[in-house]
Amino acid sequence: MELSRPKQGRVIAGVCAGIARRFGWRPTTVRLLALLSLLLPGPQIVIYVVLWILIPQDPA
Repeated sequence: MELSRPKQGRVIAGVCAGIARRFGWRPTTVRLLALLSLLLPGPQIVIYVVLWILIPQDPA
């Protein structure tokens, strides 16, 4: 399956939902991992915004 942000089932921009769908994981698991990663030092928010821009949205 191609990596894209879904129009349905997204919370903020659909980045976590798109990653979860691409790898066959539950969106809640990916969202939890993303939130937990914020406890670590690093550019997580910048990476999320970049993915938001780079991952295309589902057509129609």
